[in-house]
Amino acid sequence: MELKFLHILTYLSLALVASHAALPVTYWTTKLPNTPMPKAIKESLQPSGLTEDKSTSVDVGKGGVNVGVHKGHTSGGTNVNVGGHKGGVNVDTPGGTHVGVGKGGVGVTTPGHHGKPPVSVGVQPGPSPFLYNYAAKDDQLNDNPNVALFFLEKDLHQGSNMNLQFVKNANGASFLPREEADSIPFSSEKMPEILNQFSVDPDSEEGQIMKQTVQECEEPGIKGEEKYCATSLESMVDFTTSKLGNKVQPLSTETQKENTQMQKYTILGAKKMGNNNNNDKSVVCHKQNYAYAVFYCHKTETTESYMVSLVGADGTKVKAVAVCHKDTSQWNPKHLAFKVLKVTPGSVPVCHFLPQDHIVWVPKN
Repeated sequence: MELKFLHILTYLSLALVASHAALPVTYWTTKLPNTPMPKAIKESLQPSGLTEDKSTSVDVGKGGVNVGVHKGHTSGGTNVNVGGHKGGVNVDTPGGTHVGVGKGGVGVTTPGHHGKPPVSVGVQPGPSPFLYNYAAKDDQLNDNPNVALFFLEKDLHQGSNMNLQFVKNANGASFLPREEADSIPFSSEKMPEILNQFSVDPDSEEGQIMKQTVQECEEPGIKGEEKYCATSLESMVDFTTSKLGNKVQPLSTETQKENTQMQKYTILGAKKMGNNNNNDKSVVCHKQNYAYAVFYCHKTETTESYMVSLVGADGTKVKAVAVCHKDTSQWNPKHLAFKVLKVTPGSVPVCHFLPQDHIVWVPKN
């Protein structure tokens, strides 16, 4: 198997080494002064920090791609792991290269350079269950940690118990500065050019994943939904402030542990967020599966956002963002939420916790 995502790593390195975080952060502080940056955005700016001993990875879940940069102790090498637990083939080549091919994803690790920030690109297969048009298959109810994130509004109160699992997404893709992002095509019409630019086989799984993300971004929103796919932090800020004004508060879920086991959590308290005059307005941005950070952002008029304090049976503390959708009548009838909660579109408000790499924006009090 070709080390095609090494081409992505090289391409993105040129764009990110000098200005990876500086330009977006400067724009943030200028456009949103005195506005704390949530962890989800910080990690999408520089997922693995600037230290030379840190490593970066690119994960494509089952059948995905992992590209990491790390400092070697002696001689550098390249590691490629094409996922899975069974039926894999591992090959070690001279010069420290390791290639593993099996039933799953692909991972590529190359030695980094002293003092330069690692670069991360991440994609995972399958559509996002947080998009309104999402249609879930019956087998997706099994072995899917996102299933537990959906709940009914009546259960959002102190003392309520829920079985939850907060798993950090392996998608470590980072933002490109807007100038760089805008120079790269992002449309189905230009998909052959995009895949060629990243040296991705159109028929490969990673190629199909990238196509799917662009197609989801191009599909029209449901009635009452204003959607936009932000390919840079600057464009996300611009879209959000155009819908909510400049006085906004971005929020993301934060956990005491990066990954938790499925366990019982107890709600200690829940606080409704947003301006009292506009508490049904918000912009939610979901991180998508792509070669660099792309967020599917959408604004609706019938949502309420909460910061929820939880504690797990093992003592793990979580500050989770919960979004409650008051009107689901326009959602896909086969949406995962309806299957999990056994309700029908428009019958009751549907809520869900946001994964750690998603963001909700609300008007600031």
